[in-house]
Amino acid sequence: MFILSNFLVALAEVLNIALGVLYWALIIRALLSWVSPDPWNPIVQLLNRVTEPVLSPIRRAVPFLVAGLDFTPLVAILAIYFTRLFLVKSLLDFAARI
Repeated sequence: MFILSNFLVALAEVLNIALGVLYWALIIRALLSWVSPDPWNPIVQLLNRVTEPVLSPIRRAVPFLVAGLDFTPLVAILAIYFTRLFLVKSLLDFAARI
């Protein structure tokens, strides 16, 4: 059973790191949107490619554009925060009980 426990701990840690990277990518994209960056910049293109799959379903579900402000990054950040608190912690707790 220790193999399953170690696998779940490793899975939880990798998921936590991936969600952390996505969290910071969303924050950086939101901050860059305030200054109108060059869309041909490779870093801006990378941020768009990484974050758009997360943001587009939220935009389709509920239009969060209010007074010219896009609130979908905030919703995505809250969802990531919830996932980190719930799913990662649940995986770690389950692995500890095995």
